[in-house]
Amino acid sequence: MLTVPPDGDVARIATLRVRLAHRLARHLRTSPAVLAPATPLVSFTFDDAPVCACTVGADMLDASGAKGTFYISGGLIDTRALHWRTADEARIAALHAAGHEIGSHTYSHVFVPNLGPDAIAAESRRNDERLRTIVPGLALESFAFPYGFGSISAKRALSGLYRTSRGIVPGINVGRTDLHFLRANPLMDGHLDIEGIAGLMDAACACNGWLIFYGHDVVDDPSPYGCSPALLEAALRAASDRGIPCVSVAEGLRRSL
Repeated sequence: MLTVPPDGDVARIATLRVRLAHRLARHLRTSPAVLAPATPLVSFTFDDAPVCACTVGADMLDASGAKGTFYISGGLIDTRALHWRTADEARIAALHAAGHEIGSHTYSHVFVPNLGPDAIAAESRRNDERLRTIVPGLALESFAFPYGFGSISAKRALSGLYRTSRGIVPGINVGRTDLHFLRANPLMDGHLDIEGIAGLMDAACACNGWLIFYGHDVVDDPSPYGCSPALLEAALRAASDRGIPCVSVAEGLRRSL
């Protein structure tokens, strides 16, 4: 099992075997579906649940009438990482109470390509149990690959546990799609600017597609994996200007099938 800080750059140390397995997972559909939403859709997702994402980010979504998806690793709850502190149980419960979706991210934030199907299923079930101690009866429909790396065996194992798995390969989800490798675009100041956001929104409108953004912290001086409130506001405004609903991943799937 590869050990990397939750906010570390695993791409620099992934082996050739891992990269090949990830590439194969991108191209071989294990849960094919045809997505055809009646209108374009946008989903804002946040990995690891930094406190600022669960407060500043969630408040901004709420003010815009949007609901997001927060992928949480139970073993990281209320801990300190390199760039942020993760939310505690009270903040996670508040997210759910406000109508945001809680998704799974494995219990230990493990590097999925190095796990067999039994191990990834055990990690996921342990995480689900932990999250349900915070929100009893929580329905967990959505998963995100820690660090964005997947594998065929992981996708097959996850298909029995969740309705979707989200990666970090850019694109728009429409037409023939693998539900266990949803495409997502980085909402990060170092990767995307206002013009880029506008281009993605226009592309989603042109094809009636489902556009997913992912990030981590939401703070004025974000980590390399997060965004400033100004960038999030620009994305919310771009969606509003085009009349695009901003929905959770679970709701996006329901509107797309």
